[in-house]
Amino acid sequence: MAGLATGVSPAASETVSVGTVSLAESGGAAGADVGLLHDINGLAKAAPPWFDRIMGFIGEYGIMLGLVVVGLWAWWSLRKRGTAEDSIAGFSALVWAPLSAAVALVINIPIRGFVERPRPFVHDKSLEVLVQGKTDYSFVSDHSTMAMAIAVGIFLAHRRLGWAALGLAFAEGFLRIYMGVHYPTDVIGGFALGTAVTLLLAPLAQLLLTPVTRAIAGSAKGRWMVRSKAAPEDPSTGRSAPLGIPEPRADGTGEKGLAA
Repeated sequence: MAGLATGVSPAASETVSVGTVSLAESGGAAGADVGLLHDINGLAKAAPPWFDRIMGFIGEYGIMLGLVVVGLWAWWSLRKRGTAEDSIAGFSALVWAPLSAAVALVINIPIRGFVERPRPFVHDKSLEVLVQGKTDYSFVSDHSTMAMAIAVGIFLAHRRLGWAALGLAFAEGFLRIYMGVHYPTDVIGGFALGTAVTLLLAPLAQLLLTPVTRAIAGSAKGRWMVRSKAAPEDPSTGRSAPLGIPEPRADGTGEKGLAA
């Protein structure tokens, strides 16, 4: 546990504190973790300051804003395709995406408190840190957890746009290392946590959210949120899918998507 808490073995802690890392001394998985951190963060050292400022903003806020845009795009698309049941299931899946991220963040609170892994720059002053003021623990990465949970949720609702969301999530993980605020294993842990929460709790979430979504779709004032007025109502134009974890389908235009 001590090796995980610092990111390097005790034998290498003195070397790291003076700003250099000896992979031979750190050894094993910890050495590979630190080595990859320095390889990626080294790109920030070589980049001009204006570029690092842009990357810092994107890694802190931009990726999350991008996921919001992709989620809204998926919502707009799902309102107009397939059957009414497809729209209900898809809307429920999209609502679950941010909710799953919130659940994953709550689960991460005791994980961080148990592992107590300091940020990499605490022990390694040679890192190029692009965002100041990070004083909480490092494992697992909140940003990576949120990004992957939302991306997987979008993927469940809309496969094509889900791939774009997953790309943004992986970019978020890369940038957290580039910015010098997380070890690679922090990011991997965040990806695993976000994915697990979204997928494992999806059946229960759909069970709870689908009746609410159906009630909204049946109301005069809320129907537009779930189903567009321009959407086809003839069942022959689409195919209903079971409510729950979505299954791949092709809509009337031949475009690949998911039913929920």
